[in-house]
Amino acid sequence: MNASAGISSNASARTWRGELRATLVLAWPLVLSNLTTAIMGATDVVLMGWLGPRQLAASALGLNLYFGLGLFALGIVVSGSPMMASALGRRTHSVREVRRTFRQSLWLALAATVPLWLLLWNAEPIIRALGQEPGLAAQAAIFLKGYMWIVLPWLAFQAMRNFLSALERPGWILGISVLGIALNGIISWALIFGRLGLPALGIFGGGLGSSIVWLILALLLALVISTDRQFRRFHLFGNLWRPDWRRFRHLFRLGLPIGLAMGFETIVFGAAAYLMGLIGAASLAAHAVALQVCIVTFMVPLGLSQAVTVRVGRALGAKDRGGITRAGWTAWFLGVGFMAVMALIIWTVPHQLVGIFIASNPANTEVTNLAVSFLMFAAAFQIFDGAQVVGAGMLRGLHDTRVPMIFALLGYWLFGLGGGIWLAFGLKWEGKGVWTGLAAGLGVVAVLMLWRWSRRDRLGLVSATA
Repeated sequence: MNASAGISSNASARTWRGELRATLVLAWPLVLSNLTTAIMGATDVVLMGWLGPRQLAASALGLNLYFGLGLFALGIVVSGSPMMASALGRRTHSVREVRRTFRQSLWLALAATVPLWLLLWNAEPIIRALGQEPGLAAQAAIFLKGYMWIVLPWLAFQAMRNFLSALERPGWILGISVLGIALNGIISWALIFGRLGLPALGIFGGGLGSSIVWLILALLLALVISTDRQFRRFHLFGNLWRPDWRRFRHLFRLGLPIGLAMGFETIVFGAAAYLMGLIGAASLAAHAVALQVCIVTFMVPLGLSQAVTVRVGRALGAKDRGGITRAGWTAWFLGVGFMAVMALIIWTVPHQLVGIFIASNPANTEVTNLAVSFLMFAAAFQIFDGAQVVGAGMLRGLHDTRVPMIFALLGYWLFGLGGGIWLAFGLKWEGKGVWTGLAAGLGVVAVLMLWRWSRRDRLGLVSATA
């Protein structure tokens, strides 16, 4: 594929059919890449389940602590995507602008990594302070001692992914991500159970295996960008030490609300896991299984959200109001339609989905039954989840991040977490109350995102930036 393909895709997107085609061409590799990442996470859950329910519960505590912090850092780095897309929308060959934005994205990734490492290294007292069982907290900390090193290569991979997405060249992202599935399964399995001549490291090996895999994937993607003729003209990795403080601050100002919004959502789901831990280890393990199913379905609207940020950003840079409208609504209907189908599937075959992660035996009966009941609520909020994440991507393409952050704070924390706590412990609904609160929070955010997008012209979101 050559550089002219991006120009032709923009031209063909001047109709609704053209926009549908352009969105799908960009989104499907991103969607499949997201799915491969989710499968890697699901593989970790399966391997921990093979170790035992307590190891599964402990790794869930560790991962939920990490995800809230990690996705906050990711949100800051994501700011490079709409900036590079808008630059390319203004001028297709904006090599210098794209290169400088990418470099400062890497600076942001490094700046976010160090404090995360410090927090994750001291995870045990943090998890115990959140009211979790000391034994589970200790095992979660052991897991994170291996998993924490994932942060820098994972953020660097995402920065490179933003660059390729802005160019509408996501094919390499998919290819390398698919390779990650096999690498993660083999390396983590070998380190957990002591296979292929490696020591049996148990729960620590599961965390370390993921870190090794993401380092390999980041290095491979950097090699592609440095050598492929489509990308090497940008010279992305030259003079990485050269600062651009004005651009760095602009990226940070744009990315901080994105990071906070993503963090608000993820921390609420992480807090839900800790609430499950207060209810019992079986509820926590069941929550981990049900949430993993939701993570897999979520990867599709997430990929559409990433695609629509680029499509709207390019139309914004080109000052194409009609293109902004077509790009936004096309992705929104695709995302919501897909999640409606997933809701029906989850509602129909919950036992089969749970059986992928938990072996069917008497020892796991309680966990299995709880996971199935949680999936009933997960089916209900699928549509809300798709609507809110695509809506966030639509507004992000307009460089609109601060008000959506407030929407996320109100929806996820007041209605999601607050409502979940009241239902779980006030009304004694326990785990079902937690999941009902999550559904309510997603619904509120979805409605608010859609309201703001519908009023984008009246609110000056387009005229102020186009």
